[in-house]
Amino acid sequence: MNIVQTSILTSEQKQRLFELWNSEYPERIFYNELEEFEKYLEGLLNIKHYLLIDDLKQLQGWAFTFLRDNEDWFGIIIDTTIQGKGFGLLLLDQLKMDNLVLNGWVTDHENFLKRNKKQYLSPLVFYTKCGFIVNENIRLENEKISAVKIRWERT
Repeated sequence: MNIVQTSILTSEQKQRLFELWNSEYPERIFYNELEEFEKYLEGLLNIKHYLLIDDLKQLQGWAFTFLRDNEDWFGIIIDTTIQGKGFGLLLLDQLKMDNLVLNGWVTDHENFLKRNKKQYLSPLVFYTKCGFIVNENIRLENEKISAVKIRWERT
């Protein structure tokens, strides 16, 4: 697996990321149309993409960083077929090398389903093992998602 960094995505990459988003994240936050997903991406400031590409040149994972409220934020999605094999850590380590601080929203329960009706497993334990601090007092709560803020700082 290789990590390719870019600030501009091709149409094919956007389509694959749209598919990853909709298959791996909770069904509540899926996008009906590619154009909706593209609008989301266009609304992110200073976005940088980290594409996890396999030996067959297929996009299998994605990490991205962006600026929100003067803080550096991130997201990571890994295809189910390669989860648990260290590729999330590979992407996260790259993000940590390139950033001094990372903030993210993470569900802290397993009450959500993915579009395939399988349970969405909270990645909170993974992030705490990777040095992130959970801020229980800062939550994102709306009709679509329930999440807690996590933060990592280089020491």
